[in-house]
Order: sequence, then C-alpha cells, then structure tokens
Amino acid sequence: MLGTLLLSISILAILHAAYSTYEHLSHLKALGRPEGSLPPDIIAESLLALVFGIIGSVIRTPELREITWRSEMKRRAQEDIDPRLSFALFAKRAGLLSSESASSTASEKDVTY
Repeated sequence: MLGTLLLSISILAILHAAYSTYEHLSHLKALGRPEGSLPPDIIAESLLALVFGIIGSVIRTPELREITWRSEMKRRAQEDIDPRLSFALFAKRAGLLSSESASSTASEKDVTY
C-alpha cells in the first residue's frame, strides 16, 4: 500500500514538474530569452519525485525467490525429473546424420535448377 502511494505521488510530481518546466520555458520564450536555466524548485521537485519513485518501487516489489538447485528440486516431484542424459544418443544420431548428409549431397548434385 505504501509503495503504491509513493509511486502515485512520484508520478504526479513528475507530471507537475514537466508542466512547470513547459510553463517556465514558454514564459522565457515570451520574454524573448529562450535560453535560461530551470528554477531550483523544479529541479528539487524532479529529484524528490525520482527518490519517491525509487523507494516506492523497492517497497512494492515482491520478495525475491531463491534460485538454487535445491529450491528448484523442492518444487518438482520425483517423477518429473528425467535421470537420463539428454545427449546419450548422440553417437547414434551422429552416425545417421553423417550417412544422410553424404547421400543428400549426392542427390543435390543431380538436381538442376
């Protein structure tokens, strides 16, 4: 609740600072002085809104989860875990691929486009 409130305040403060900046620059343009620095109150409002936004987003984020192997295995059932290695059949597949690639290159030579 507090995080949401701080984020809302920071959004409103940023929007107000943007509107104040627009008004200040249009006032300078009307005076014929298009160059000039921003007043310190607009800068302070922007920085305060930034701080409120950071604090609000930190408060609002959920609790971090543990990302270790042990915590992952706690969530899974023993039946879901496949004990076989995923590359156990690599030698068989490699033999099939090499024989297929040799025959496919021979057949590709016969095809004319």
